Amino acid sequence: METLIMNAELPEAMERAARLFSSGELVAFPTETVYGLGANALDRKAVLSIFAAKGRPADNPLIVHIWNRSQMTGLCEIPKDAEKLMDAFWPGPLTMLFPRTEKVPDEVTAGLPTVAIRMPSLPCAHKMLQVCGLPIAAPSANRSGRPSPTTAAHVMEDMAGRIPLILDGGPCQVGLESTVLDLTRGDPTILRPGGVTKEMIQEVLGRDVEVAGSVLRPLKPDEKALSPGMRYKHYAPTGTVTLVEGEGEAVHRVMREQCTSDRLAGRKSCVLCFTEHLDLFPDCDPHDIGSREDDREVAHRLFDVLRRLDQEGMETIYSEVVPAEGVGLAVMNRLGRAAGFRTLKAE
Repeated sequence: METLIMNAELPEAMERAARLFSSGELVAFPTETVYGLGANALDRKAVLSIFAAKGRPADNPLIVHIWNRSQMTGLCEIPKDAEKLMDAFWPGPLTMLFPRTEKVPDEVTAGLPTVAIRMPSLPCAHKMLQVCGLPIAAPSANRSGRPSPTTAAHVMEDMAGRIPLILDGGPCQVGLESTVLDLTRGDPTILRPGGVTKEMIQEVLGRDVEVAGSVLRPLKPDEKALSPGMRYKHYAPTGTVTLVEGEGEAVHRVMREQCTSDRLAGRKSCVLCFTEHLDLFPDCDPHDIGSREDDREVAHRLFDVLRRLDQEGMETIYSEVVPAEGVGLAVMNRLGRAAGFRTLKAE
């Protein structure tokens, strides 16, 4: 199969995407978060082809993308709190879980009683969804386990020959996947952190919001994956990522020691560090993940940097960490899963 890239702003590109969706084919498209790999959410066979193209386990639920709230009619029930959050954050990088109806195929929800829905804010994505007129199920447009794509070139790296069309909307603005919020059981609970933070949601709802314990640890054997990005190792380059935790100079010393040791053993090694610390690692091939004072910049850069590590053939990677609060919680969720939650404590 030949994979075509078209400018997402062109009307003919949107019309081609709509025809492909209607005929059960896949299309990769940009959003403000990452690029998605979409199929008609109501077409079981088309949804299954997403899992085949990505090599994704079928027990990992998908997010349904819409352009208008009216598309939710017949798909789900809408809790009262959801209305407030839709008013505040839609269109935008917030996904919510709703009690589903039988109209939503099990292939979309991994057999769960809930369906995850969001409304992207990127204008060309919003317009594409309007033109096709279908709810579109879409995980990130990468091979399963790989860093999510934030450019059309990233999608082509993973999906060339696997899908017929990639819509190119330029680099993604946010750079990390949407926040996933569960409103269906007890207190509102963040299952996957993203650009819409716990604090932002609490301000709208006027009450506490929980964060699932599995955000910063692996799922336990008996825990179900209620959201994308929970069960499996995700976002990972081919090389081994290790997070180095501790205070100041101790962290930098351990990172230098580990990188130097690996290089002496013949392994290609590097560090991921903040802009302010680049000069501390002159012999460790430092990769700039953004300013320590700007967690949104780190989020924006992260997946692009992780993909570059594979291009450079890095075998071991040692990374600084950010405080797990605000958007930093989303950064640490992605870094933790990229590392398989492998950490070193710097003493």
